[in-house]
Formats: sequence, C-alpha cells, structure tokens
Amino acid sequence: MSIAISGTGLFTPKEYITNEELVQSFNEYVSIFNEENKFLIESGEVEALEPSSTEFIKKASGIEQRFVQDKSGILDVKRMRPRLKERPNSELSILAEMAVSASKEALGQANLQASDLDAVICGCSNLQRAYPAIAIEVQEELKITGYAYDMNVACSSATFSIQNAFNDIRSGVAEKILVVNPEICSGHLNFRDRDAHFIFGDACTAVIIERDSLSESAFEIIGTKLQTKFSNNIRNNFGFLNLPEDSDPNASDKLFIQQGRSVFKEVVPMVQDHIADHLSKFNINISDIKRLWLHQANLNMNQLIAKRLLGRDPEDHEMPITLNDYANTSSAGSIIAFHLTKDDFVKDDMGVISSFGAGYSVGSVILRKK
Repeated sequence: MSIAISGTGLFTPKEYITNEELVQSFNEYVSIFNEENKFLIESGEVEALEPSSTEFIKKASGIEQRFVQDKSGILDVKRMRPRLKERPNSELSILAEMAVSASKEALGQANLQASDLDAVICGCSNLQRAYPAIAIEVQEELKITGYAYDMNVACSSATFSIQNAFNDIRSGVAEKILVVNPEICSGHLNFRDRDAHFIFGDACTAVIIERDSLSESAFEIIGTKLQTKFSNNIRNNFGFLNLPEDSDPNASDKLFIQQGRSVFKEVVPMVQDHIADHLSKFNINISDIKRLWLHQANLNMNQLIAKRLLGRDPEDHEMPITLNDYANTSSAGSIIAFHLTKDDFVKDDMGVISSFGAGYSVGSVILRKK
C-alpha cells in the first residue's frame, strides 16, 4: 500500500497590498500618534513611534507584498484592520468559502469527485468560530460523506493534519481525505506594530491524500514527523475566556505578538535537526533531496535552515520562496510553495515539506514523485 498526495489547490484573494502602500499607511498613523501625544512624549511618559520603510521590511523578512481579503480597511489609518462583513448562519462562512475554492482545484488535479472523498480535516491558525467545525461546513458544501474536524497547531497545522490523514488511511479508517488550510492572517495582525505590521497575508490551500493513487501528479508520502516544545515567543491570547475575564479585547496581546530575535535563534536549529533526523530515519541523504518546501515566514530563516542542512548556500530551485508575493500565510505557506513548484518533478525525485511556528511546533513530510 502506498499513500500519496494526489492533488493540491490554492485560493488567492483578489486584493493585495504592496510594501509601499503599507508603509505609507503605517507612517501616516505614526505621524498622527506622535502629534497627538506630543506633550506625553516630551515628558517621557509615552514613547514616540518610529516610522517603517520598505527597505526595513525587505531586509527583515524578504516580503514585498501580501494578498488580503480586504485592502481598504487595513490601509485606513482610522481602522487598520480588515473590514469583513458578518455573514448570517444560513450563508457559507468565509473560511469555508476559501477552502471550497482551493478544494475544487485539488480535486481536478487528482482527477477525483468530491463524492470520492471519505473525510475533511481543516487545519489552520485561526478558526473564525468554536463550532460547528469549518471542516464539517466544507464537507456539507461539497457533499462529502464520512467525517470532518478542525485542528490548530498554528503555522504547522498543514503538516500535522497531513500526518493525521496519512495515519487514518494507513489504519484503514479512510481511503481518500481532503486537508484544507484557510488562513485570514490579516485578521489577527496588529497593523500598528512596526515590527510585525508587514508579516502576514491571506490564502487557503487544499491537499488530497489517498491510498494507491493513480494520479499522474501524485507524490508518495515516505514518512511524516512532528515535534512540539512550549514557548511564549509567538502568542495570540484572543479567545472565548476574554469576556468572562473582563480583559480588554483591543489589547495588543489579543493579536499576534512575537519575540522575533528569540524565535529566529531557537527555531532555526530546531528545524534543522528535525529535518536531518527525519531523513536519517529513512537513510536518505540530504543530497538526494531535490527541493525543500519550507514554511514561508522569513527569507533569512529559510536560507539559514537550508544552508545548515546542505552545508552550502541553497540554489533558488532547491528552496523556493513564495513569501515575497504571499507574505507569511501561516499553515498555508509551505503548501503554497509545494503547489507552485512541484510540476518539474519526475519519477523518484524527492522533496521535503516542512512547517514551523508557534508552540513551538515543527512538522515534516518526505515525498517521492510516483
């Protein structure tokens, strides 16, 4: 029995924001804030805000633009967050809508119908509600029988959900499973934070995993590996207990916060060791790996991880970068890279999908072209 990824899909929002547009909006906010708090700043009670720049963003992250579900609300200095319309319960939710769109492309690539599937797993960093599960809503919209559930392991949600699907198929619970990763990361980003206002974008990916696939686009899953280690360096405290705790829903810790330098220092060696150990378990040399599809969070992190694994600077085709266009799309990032750069693989070529993020959580999936 072989278990393979037989199709992938990608939903990309129609709107995007360039670094130049984002910086212009942010700096306008900074100017207003500093002017309104001029006397407090002069007395030392309040710190003046520093402006951002396109050079700073590019050097810090490698990001040049990001796709978003709503552009105007983010750039509006009086709002600085997406403007999304609340939908009635009778209408398809926005996360499910994104997932269904990506799923249709994945089904086409795998040459399958939705009725062929046995289950849906939705893995993402931020679910728009506690229940009913987004996965079950997707299941209903696509008319898939079987079971569905949501899960969250932050930026590693895709690789963790792929392992769950892999294990379900291996154990005989299902034969064909849809994994979706809808991410509206702009919804939990503090656009008033100079160190983070440029990081995230919105997107959704879909992956179909099936037993004994006949698809020409199939990649056999050789193995999966997961790892977690608790850290407060990436955190989001938004949740249903905020209200009974009487905490401020507008507080900065209810949005994305991170200690960027600590994350870089601690996560890079963790991911390097994780991938190396995973390959060693299957007696695979790094020289046998054609491509590393890494989590698309930060260009400098990815370059260093790849350099440490390869023992040299990676060539562009060995470690594709999509964050320059998409920014950090959390769990969707490594799958976007895989989806966009896998078509040149021929039989027996191997690659590794790897995600890493809050938790800390790290996941890897070793693939071989069938």
